[in-house]
Formats: sequence, structure tokens, C-alpha cells
Amino acid sequence: MEHSSGLLVVDDDHDILLALQDALEMEGYHVAVAHDGREALEQLKGGLRPELILLDLMMPDVSGWAFRAEQSSNAELASIPVVVVSGQGVSSRDVARLGAAGYLRKPVDLDDLLHTVERFASPEDPPEPVSMASW
Repeated sequence: MEHSSGLLVVDDDHDILLALQDALEMEGYHVAVAHDGREALEQLKGGLRPELILLDLMMPDVSGWAFRAEQSSNAELASIPVVVVSGQGVSSRDVARLGAAGYLRKPVDLDDLLHTVERFASPEDPPEPVSMASW
């Protein structure tokens, strides 16, 4: 059974994974997480259909490269856009070869992250605006 989720963040670095999840959830996004490509593929094959996948490339077991190859070859999953999030030097040629929709360099700038995510996904629970009268 398919179920929609705003975003899927895939990273083997627990601290980065939590930081991205926290930042995006504070902006109202529903965030699913996976610690490697294998876990991400299992979630997708189990029916998860995010609007966007944020994908680290350098991970043990199933790397971002291997994840993307399998995702691209699966007709049900191929249309889910992927933004590469990596600390490694990734060229525009690498991004194009992966068929990625974008690239964010680690450490990720919060404004760049939010601007990129907004191109693909909408917050499910937008944060309440802060009124100056409540101060």
C-alpha cells in the first residue's frame, strides 16, 4: 500500500540526518529517514512515496550511487526527484549522470535547503507566523 510522505532523507551520518530532519520538520514538512540506500529502497518498495528524496552519496552497504541506479530502473520509483546532499566534491556532470534534480553541499546552508525543498514539496503543517503583539 502506498503512503505519501513529504520527504525522505537518506544519510548514514546520524547527526546530519537528525539535523536535516529537525530543520525540515520545524518548517512543517513530514520527514521519513533512512540510514543507508538499502533502508531507503525498502521503505520505497514498502509503499513510501515522498515528494522529494535528499540523498547522501557516500554511504556504506548501498551507496547513494547504487540507490539511484536501482531507483531509476524501477518504473514506480523513477519519477521521484532526488537532490544529492554530499560533502564530497560532486561535479555538475556527476549530478547530471545521476539524473538528480539538484545538489546541496555539506555542511548544508539552511536557506539553500529550504529553497531547494520548496521547489518540490509543500509543508503539511506550516509553522504559525509569529505575531509581534505576542512578544
